[in-house]
Amino acid sequence: MNEVHILGAGRMGQGMALAFIQAGLRVSLVDVRPREPAAAADYLGRVRQAVADELHAKQVLGRLDQAQVTTALSRLELLDRTACEPGLAGARVIFEAVPEVLEAKRELFAWLGPRIPVEAVVASTTSTFLVSELAELIESPERFVNAHWLNPADLMPLVEVSRSERTDERAVRSMLELLERIGKVPVVCSASPGYIVPRIQAQAMNEAARMVEEGVASAEDIDKAIRVGFGLRFAVLGLLEFIDWGGGDILYYASRYLSEHLGERFACADIVARNMAEGRNGLREGEGFYGYLGVDTQAYKAQRMREFLALLDATGLAPRFDQALQPPVR
Repeated sequence: MNEVHILGAGRMGQGMALAFIQAGLRVSLVDVRPREPAAAADYLGRVRQAVADELHAKQVLGRLDQAQVTTALSRLELLDRTACEPGLAGARVIFEAVPEVLEAKRELFAWLGPRIPVEAVVASTTSTFLVSELAELIESPERFVNAHWLNPADLMPLVEVSRSERTDERAVRSMLELLERIGKVPVVCSASPGYIVPRIQAQAMNEAARMVEEGVASAEDIDKAIRVGFGLRFAVLGLLEFIDWGGGDILYYASRYLSEHLGERFACADIVARNMAEGRNGLREGEGFYGYLGVDTQAYKAQRMREFLALLDATGLAPRFDQALQPPVR
């Protein structure tokens, strides 16, 4: 497969198109909103310019050269709803990226169903609706998944793929293979509000806002703490992996203290208490959220340290020998 169809030419559709055309695939990017011919031509012209501007910005940063910009743009076809129909008849993968309005999605899926092959995989990019809800709106719901891209879609590696109970395994596998082919890092989750990242992110962002409200620290210092503390650490160790490193019992007792002083939102998860009670606190006991029995833990820890030091080097934050004896770096 060397072409994908993206229905919806707004910000997300453009970002996804950039990811595919830079990776070497052709994209039919479709403006699905009905417009008068002159208005449609004007809108599609502005979309092409917006995509070109993003490619030229990467050229200025030295990530692409002029030949690559030209080649990428040649892979992009911009169409209105009528003009896209012949291509849809042979489509293998279609992404829906229309606004987060249920009626708009309902109307699009009703229009789309008779115009695509029954074996074509259809993916919404919604960040609002559950895949199980949207699957009911399309013919052959077994070929339907959700692929939640993070902005900016062309740069962020992660794509969260969720499936309904009716989704066929082949549709999931096809989506994962396509995303991996263009350099993305897909993860699979069930139909649950907030998926993975937005659910965790919402909790963290609200807590940061509360700290400003309570006068705990300034917005600047909270954000600095996140960038050079929270962010750096969890770019190398995942949250659950970090629990295993420190020990689930540490999280359990810390959660008890925090919930006592700051409220029930800090109560520990049942699985943390259960793991502690059953002696599955992580690395030191050989089992936690991950299994470490038979793992060379010294080599594993050394690899994570190499990754962390490389990240500190890249950000200019690595400690320097005799740093206190040298002039400060400006």
